[in-house]
Amino acid sequence: MSQISDPKIAFAYLRPACVLLTREPTVVNVETLKGQLKEVNDATLQQLQEYVLFPLRFVLKVPGAKKEQLVQSVTEAVSYVLENTCIHSWETLHNLFSELCLCLSSSADPGKPADTSEELKSAVLRCLDALLHAAYGDIVFKLFEPIMLPGLGAAVSLLLALGEKEKSRDIQTAALTCLQALTLQCDCTQEHVVPSSEERCFVGSAMASFLPGITMATARIITGDLRQGHAVTVWSRTVELVMEDVQLQSTESYKTPSADLGRIGQLIVLRTPEWVKNTAGKLSVLLKKIISCTSAHQHWRVRVAMVELADHLLAKCSHSLTDCVGSLLEALVGAINDVEPRVSQRNQRCSGSSGTQTFTDILSENLHSLATSLPRLMRTSDDQKKLFVLNVFLGYLKILGPLVSVVLNSAAHLERISKALMQVLELDVMDVRIVEERSYAAAVETSTGSHDSYTTHTQRKHFLYFTDEKIFSVLMEICRTLGYYGNIYLLTDHLLDLYCQSSVYRKQAAMVLNETVRGAAGIAVADQSQGLETKVRESPATQEDIKAAAVSIIEEYTSLNNWHLITVSKEMDRDQQDQQVRIFQSWGIIHQRRFLFLHSMIPSSSTSTIHQLNSNIWQLCIQLEGITCCAQALGHDFRPLLMTSLYPVLEKAGEETLLVSQAGLSSMWDISKACGYASLKELINENSDYLLNDISLNLQRISQHPQAPRVLTVMLTHSDCSLLPLVGDIVQDVLTALDLSYERTAALFCSVLHALMKALARWFPSTCSRTSKSTSYRQRSSDQEDLSIRQFLLNYCKQKELAEGIGIEDDDTEDQEVPPTECEDVEDTGSPDVKAELPSHLSITKDVMERCIHLLSDPSLRLRLKVLDVLELCVQVLSERENELLPMARRCWPALLQRLTTDDPLAVLRAFRVLCVLGETCGDFLRRRVSKEVLPKLSASLARQAPISAKAGPVYTHTLAYKLQLAVLQGLGSLCQRLDLAEADLDVVCEACLPYLSSRQPIRLQEACLNVFRHLIQVDPDTFWFTLNELHCPSSYIPHHPDLLPVQLMSCCLMKLTLLTNGQLIEPRLQQVN
Repeated sequence: MSQISDPKIAFAYLRPACVLLTREPTVVNVETLKGQLKEVNDATLQQLQEYVLFPLRFVLKVPGAKKEQLVQSVTEAVSYVLENTCIHSWETLHNLFSELCLCLSSSADPGKPADTSEELKSAVLRCLDALLHAAYGDIVFKLFEPIMLPGLGAAVSLLLALGEKEKSRDIQTAALTCLQALTLQCDCTQEHVVPSSEERCFVGSAMASFLPGITMATARIITGDLRQGHAVTVWSRTVELVMEDVQLQSTESYKTPSADLGRIGQLIVLRTPEWVKNTAGKLSVLLKKIISCTSAHQHWRVRVAMVELADHLLAKCSHSLTDCVGSLLEALVGAINDVEPRVSQRNQRCSGSSGTQTFTDILSENLHSLATSLPRLMRTSDDQKKLFVLNVFLGYLKILGPLVSVVLNSAAHLERISKALMQVLELDVMDVRIVEERSYAAAVETSTGSHDSYTTHTQRKHFLYFTDEKIFSVLMEICRTLGYYGNIYLLTDHLLDLYCQSSVYRKQAAMVLNETVRGAAGIAVADQSQGLETKVRESPATQEDIKAAAVSIIEEYTSLNNWHLITVSKEMDRDQQDQQVRIFQSWGIIHQRRFLFLHSMIPSSSTSTIHQLNSNIWQLCIQLEGITCCAQALGHDFRPLLMTSLYPVLEKAGEETLLVSQAGLSSMWDISKACGYASLKELINENSDYLLNDISLNLQRISQHPQAPRVLTVMLTHSDCSLLPLVGDIVQDVLTALDLSYERTAALFCSVLHALMKALARWFPSTCSRTSKSTSYRQRSSDQEDLSIRQFLLNYCKQKELAEGIGIEDDDTEDQEVPPTECEDVEDTGSPDVKAELPSHLSITKDVMERCIHLLSDPSLRLRLKVLDVLELCVQVLSERENELLPMARRCWPALLQRLTTDDPLAVLRAFRVLCVLGETCGDFLRRRVSKEVLPKLSASLARQAPISAKAGPVYTHTLAYKLQLAVLQGLGSLCQRLDLAEADLDVVCEACLPYLSSRQPIRLQEACLNVFRHLIQVDPDTFWFTLNELHCPSSYIPHHPDLLPVQLMSCCLMKLTLLTNGQLIEPRLQQVN
């Protein structure tokens, strides 16, 4: 339906409703008129504005109490008229303004809002906002004439009261929006009156009377309700309107009022220079409170409002608000590094338009002041405040840019900034877990490791004054920015002085120095106009400058006093070490920390405190990071420095302390990546010549360089077989040094030998069959599946004849004609009188195994365990040459037997593992020895422990006895199968293992026992068929022929019922074999 456009028709259409409303002011009549108004177009409604508003205003002006619903309907109708028309009459504007303010105010106390419904307040505020927007031309400026100050003040008071005390957020926002529109500072999308400079000065003079009230009330709103970011805009726009520099330079700002105003003249404020100065001081106090509440606010819109406040006031009020410039710059600078892009982008536009270069002196002064108060703020503030303060610090550096170098030339600034960073970055070194963790030379294999696997396990630093990782990131960015813009020589010399002066600042100075070098190279540096970049940017420092700084840093880091620090207490003697190993193995890894903590608490005058040890550990880790930073800064140019820096890094990668070892491995990865090496293997192989040269020289002075074997260990762990020809002489040096001083260095050299043998086993995997016996057993078991009863009887008859001596000559002839094995063919290819030279890895293995034989009887349990591990690897490497392995096995057997039978249970466990490995290759050699010397004691031990484990609780699985039982059961079956033990020996094993089939035993022992019987079934199916059927007979066996006697098999003991379940598990395997 089209709207009415003819004024006469519209008048005739609206007149009845207007007359009826005047006579009967009801809600129904108001709604009727409002509905008819919507059918008239805007141009026609503009001509009838006064006529239409009269009955609506008349309802509001009627004295006496009025229903809220009626007033709400009237204000909604007036809002519709005002939103679609303009007001040309000052009288209409003034009257409506007064009437709407009366609707908001209380009748008992006109200065306070009325206690009405939220709907009514919202409707009146909407109407008032529409009125201020509908005022056309110059009439709006009459609101700011001196005569209007009382009414204007009442309106301001009402709007501030609603914005501060109203519970509804919509009404609060509407009230502040009206206040902003009242000061001609509205930022909505509608068209507004744009005042000239004179008109703006006129409005500013009027609003100066209300500046204290507006600023204090909005400050309370901001600090009391942090979600009300709109109040920040009202505060900033009002201050800007009154304190604008352009206005204050005009004489109109402090023109004496007319004497005709009477008492109203007392409300007028003259903006004299003295008033401006006093007001600026008071505004500075409010501004600091506002900045402290909003600059680190969680919602980005509030932070944007704060940035706009600082931008507007710095751009237009910098002279009048001299006392506030520092705080405003701080707010603006703090948003440069805001995590929200919309805040940082808005801030960049502000920074570009505010002329911040003119504030260089203020920025440098603020930087010095902030650096002075930074330690106190970091100790007393929460993490969010700390993050904001550090962002401000970083923002100052970015805005100063190249001028940072000039600022740092001031000794006071350099000293204050560096000392602030030293105090803020103080580490918490009281964590006992740092010194507890031990690597025990268990380096990760290169083939299965990666850079990520090292970095993910690296422990993060713990600081005294903060915990948030974001705070540490900002601090590191501050250090990089200092390095990027500052003089690298000046910073390096100053920080190295701090590093050398006091051990208190050493770790912090190293951290700052490391990031400064990266920043000087332009790594991960951002400036004011760019976001953070992880790639390298162009830096003011040249490559030669960075290289000179890197050389001096690495020399200081790797000096004798700073590199060879104590990281473990030296008070533990061999007995304590042995006891420690037993406790670790019996209680599991979970209890290691508790034991080490108790041990560290033992008072000793010479034992280093936890604090000192942790401090040394972190210092080494930070220095390793420093070498990495130098490599990253120089890239391929760092390769010449590897001659002096790579050896110390490998030295720490082999450190016993886990944290230092991880830091060393991570540093190796970073250095290889920075220098262009594809892997650690390539890094070590390319630089192996001078590394091995240093190792060779240091091994000759092992008392002065006890870390040399660790470097060799790391090289062997992370290289390949191409290194073997180079390390041959070094290995002989190690063995010679071990022979000369095994009492003092045996444990250290055994770690090297273990790494050597582990590397040889990885580089030269055995290609020869471990044992022909096991293959024949598997083949026999698979062939037996297809045997028929007829074939079984034929074989039985043949075996019986052989037992009676019939046909034994033929059998001996067949045995004599057995062709030589493949391995024998290989050995016989050369001359029978000349023994072929052994490959180097086998020759080295024999030499190592020779030392192991002598060290197996060492009094130290810790050393014996290491030797057994090395011996196991030696057997694996020599397994491809049986003629070389057997003589060595014969020589080591007496010592190994002692470990198996009369040693500590922990050594027995390791020795049994060596025995199982030997059994894979030396079956014939071990058969009689195991049967006579080992098997009886192992079986007796199993039988003795079976009742104990059956009655034990869940804690028993953490004991050493349980682990020994489990290891023996897991290896015993395969050992019996490989050695092809006699029936009597198998009976002994069977009797010892039967109790472990009980359901009362721990689950893993039951599973290991089942595995034993599966292997025994492969050796002698018939015997164990009868044995196990005595435990569990699933069905009666009916003979196939009446001449055959029936077989009676039945459990006859009630105690055997506990073996029923596991017996059923073995039954299918028996059926398969038979």
